[in-house]
Amino acid sequence: MYAKASRAPGPSIPQPLRARPVLAPPDPWIFATVAGLIAVGLVMVFSASSATAYATYHDTAYFLKRQLIWLAIGGVFAYLAYRIDYTKLKRVTPALVGITVLLLVLTLIPHVGLQTGGARRWLGASILSFQPSEVAKLVLVLFLAAKLSTIGQDVRSLVRGVVPSLLVAALLAVPILLEPDMGTASLVMFTAFGMLFCAGARFEHLAISAIVLLPPVALEVGASAYKRARILAFLDPWKDAQNTGFHIVQSLLALGSGGVFGLGLGASRQKFFYLPEAHTDFIFAVVGEELGLLGTMMVLSLFAAFAIRAFVLAQRTTDRFGSFLIIGCALLIVIQAFINIGVVTSSWPVTGVPLPFISFGGTSLIVSLVAVALIMNVARRTR
Repeated sequence: MYAKASRAPGPSIPQPLRARPVLAPPDPWIFATVAGLIAVGLVMVFSASSATAYATYHDTAYFLKRQLIWLAIGGVFAYLAYRIDYTKLKRVTPALVGITVLLLVLTLIPHVGLQTGGARRWLGASILSFQPSEVAKLVLVLFLAAKLSTIGQDVRSLVRGVVPSLLVAALLAVPILLEPDMGTASLVMFTAFGMLFCAGARFEHLAISAIVLLPPVALEVGASAYKRARILAFLDPWKDAQNTGFHIVQSLLALGSGGVFGLGLGASRQKFFYLPEAHTDFIFAVVGEELGLLGTMMVLSLFAAFAIRAFVLAQRTTDRFGSFLIIGCALLIVIQAFINIGVVTSSWPVTGVPLPFISFGGTSLIVSLVAVALIMNVARRTR
């Protein structure tokens, strides 16, 4: 019999380690610009809402306290979005689109969707309600980022690239338009067009798609007296300054009375029940009245710095899904800010779109914070 040959122990050979991405700290420029916008928002929510809050709830800080609660909740969701492996979101985007469409349809059903101010946009109950349309914006960005990162040069094809992407965007935008919410519906479509353009879609294909979409949108707006009045008020707000043009006229009066340096923080006169939605959709008018042209330019500069930094990060990112995700989240915030400021300055028809990070509102603030967290999530994984 042969004995087993014993083998002298030798030095262990290390097994190859799995390469891990080098995680950078949060991008300081994105963090600083968003923190600045949030700080301005908290101050202006308190100032713009103090009169309404005292008259209704006998507490001048009522809306500020609620905004701080939403900010804390949004911070939790943003932290989770910042910590997860964002690449795993790519596989679940079709399911997210399906769930979101179902939620949007539910908002249109009487006694299921909550109706406020003639619009049915919320689900839930009381303070636990939320707007599915706000979630739809972020879901669209996730879906398009996944699709555009997969199809490659097919984005230059009208049939294989542009049309399928816009059909999904329209699937989300149509129920939002029926709520009715023209502002968010237009934001969804503008974001889709912007992402397709940044991905390399042909300009003529985007122009053709826009021309095709215009007639049904015009018919929908023309068939609704409410939407038609909004468009006519935008064209000439002074013609019916006490009715359909009231919002725009009071907003312009607030901006004009602020001048260059403003009336002073807390000194707004329009917030005393002249300017409707002073702490939500028209808070930028109060910024202009109290802080003047300098205050409005400061807000615009923060949004511009955020946009520029986001696109720089998108260019540095080697992962196509991550790059398109940054572009989509940045477009979502910047286009929404553009629409809101356009409404306040009478450059856009009146729509119920809040100013990101500044207007009072729960779901909008949470979605905006999650979008920023996704941008920093992608950026910190860039080598």
